[in-house]
This record gives sequence, structure tokens and C-alpha cells, in this order.
Amino acid sequence: MGRKIFVSYKYADGDVRVLNSDALTTARRYVDALDDILADEDHIFKGEDDENNLSELTDATIEEKLRDRIYDSTLTIVLISKGMKAHGTPEKKQWIPWEISYSLRQQPRNGRTKGVNAVLAVVLPDRQGSYGYYITEKSCPSCECRTLNTPTLFNILSKNMFNVKNPQHSDCDQHSTGLKPYLGEPSYIYSAKWDDFESDPNKYIERAYRIRDNSDDFDIVKNL
Repeated sequence: MGRKIFVSYKYADGDVRVLNSDALTTARRYVDALDDILADEDHIFKGEDDENNLSELTDATIEEKLRDRIYDSTLTIVLISKGMKAHGTPEKKQWIPWEISYSLRQQPRNGRTKGVNAVLAVVLPDRQGSYGYYITEKSCPSCECRTLNTPTLFNILSKNMFNVKNPQHSDCDQHSTGLKPYLGEPSYIYSAKWDDFESDPNKYIERAYRIRDNSDDFDIVKNL
């Protein structure tokens, strides 16, 4: 059965790898590609089409439309891009943190309470085609763990990573005490590279739902 999926992203971030030889590629073009991927897998895209973007509307109207779309979804995919944060603008005044916060809260409406969404971070390569601004693969030559540069993210994203209540750690002796890699599912919000997601989207979509089904195992931060 198709999943209802909302997508959170920074519309005009141009520090992303070029798609289809379009030198003006922004994160929005990846949303179009994601829409095609989801349609091929019979999932339901709950975001706006490019020709129906919300940029000309008031903030209050945008917020109401976003509430409706998130309420009618069960998974939020957040596209991580190198320039997603507007530095100098409080996070509470940026859309991505608000969308994630709303996705993580139970929402009563018309006698029905919507449960929290599953959330999946899909990481876009930067203009040079690198994921290194956020993901370092095989950061340890011994255990070949990966490192996520979570301090570069919005707080509500970083706080919902490595937030499992009872963490398990690797016994790799190449890491000092307190810095040993996590085992299992340490994060409510899992991070997947765009290329990996594109190759097998359902693998990562279903992983996000499995994590959501065990949400009591995590200290989920819902408020900004």
C-alpha cells in the first residue's frame, strides 16, 4: 500500500549537485525527482508541485496549507542540503524546523488524533557532488563506522539523532571511552544519501516506519 509522504526542504538552495545538466539546479529540482521516484513506487506525494509553489502566499496561509499536508501524511522526508539553513535567522522563523516539529507532534482534529510521523533525512550531494559536509564514510579504518556532522543541522534534527534511550556501542578499541560508535538504530531520524535512496527508496522508507513503530525507544524532541 502506498505511503503518504510530505517533503521538507530549502527551496532555493543551489549548493547541490547538478541534475540533468541543469546548471541552475536547486533543492527544488530534487523534490521533482523525488516525486517521480515516489510515484513509481505507488507512494503519495503530499508536497506542492513546482507550478503551485507557496512563495506568493502570506506566512499564515502557507502555515495552514502545510498543516493540512503534514496532517494527511505519515512520513516526512527532509532533504538535507549544504545551504539549508538561513544563518542569522532564528530557527523558529524558518520553515524546515517548523515542519519537522509539526510532523513529530500528535495532532487532534475533528475527533481524530493523528500520531507522530516517521521522519527520514535524505542527504543531497553538494555542488561538487560530495556528501562530506555532513557524512564521512569509514571514518574509522578499523570498524568502518560513519560519522554524521549533526551540528550543521537545525537543532530539532540533530536532537532527534543519536537519541535512543538505551544506546549500545561498538567495542572498537580505536575510539576513546564515550566516543564509541553506536550499534543498531540509535536515531529516530535516520540519514540516507540521495544516491542510496534513489537506488532503493522502499528500503529506507520502510526503515523509517520501523523506527517510528518503536518510537518509545527514543527521547523525541518535538518543540522548537
